[in-house]
Amino acid sequence: MRLLVAFIVIVLLALGSLLIGVSNVSWHSLFSPSADEQALQVLVISRIPRMLAVMLVGTSLGVAGLILQMLVRNRFVDPATAGAAESASLGLLAATILAPQLPVLGKMLVAAVFALAGTALFLLILRRIPLRSVLIVPLVGLVLGSVFDSITTFYAYRMDLLQSVNAWKTGDFSNVLRGRYELLWVTLGLTCCAYIAADRFTVAGMGEAFTTNLGMNYSRIMALGLVIVSLVTAMVVVTVGMVPFLGLLVPNLVSLFTGDNARRAIPWVAVGGAGFVLLCDILGRVVRFPYEIPGATIAGVVGSVLFLYFLLRRDARVG
Repeated sequence: MRLLVAFIVIVLLALGSLLIGVSNVSWHSLFSPSADEQALQVLVISRIPRMLAVMLVGTSLGVAGLILQMLVRNRFVDPATAGAAESASLGLLAATILAPQLPVLGKMLVAAVFALAGTALFLLILRRIPLRSVLIVPLVGLVLGSVFDSITTFYAYRMDLLQSVNAWKTGDFSNVLRGRYELLWVTLGLTCCAYIAADRFTVAGMGEAFTTNLGMNYSRIMALGLVIVSLVTAMVVVTVGMVPFLGLLVPNLVSLFTGDNARRAIPWVAVGGAGFVLLCDILGRVVRFPYEIPGATIAGVVGSVLFLYFLLRRDARVG
């Protein structure tokens, strides 16, 4: 019942987002006997694709963050604090420099490979740290991400691509149009795959020894989770850029009332992630109307405050 109410709220936010913008679009102009053709074109070409892109990004990044937190067993890890986003940006830059004629799908695959390698390196470093406190793990991820980001910035400066790199780092939905966001539908399929394998991720979150004793292949579960996280991160970076704190905050909020069961948490994380990004996108469009603030900037401001709250909670613990 609560999930149904949350879903209705998301639908209302989505319908409201269709009416916000410089172009005058209203339900009256769309459904009146003399429908405004320009308003209909704006709705079909820009507003609906943007709304769908926002929801797909929120859903997929939230679930990717939940999976990564379970695999690493730490509440303060997500693709943006584990080096996945920065390594995906590095891969996208490498594809842009070395193979500029590569199609978008090819660049996404290169970015996914780099994201997978970056996340795997993050996990390898964690294995060599004898004491993994709740703060050390995200700190390692932030340092590793800064290394990848420095390499990306250096080569982007040399190749005069800094503007493109900045666009990949900041999630901005203002450029989303029909024909330029469809790759994000693949992230919905990956989210469904994560839900199908939810029980395995829950078991893997209890440790390698526990998983092996239940007769499951821990390495395969880890590989599946990393592939899902890497592909989702790469597709989001290639299409709209990264949205900070999303994969960290939404799973933490959901875990307060669903616990650590991935099958129960994933639907809530999907709905909560979509709602969070929708709300940030709407705020970014109305705060300085008719000018627009990127939704990722709003998410960064809200997310930083909530991140500090979770960080300072007395009962903060390893996932």
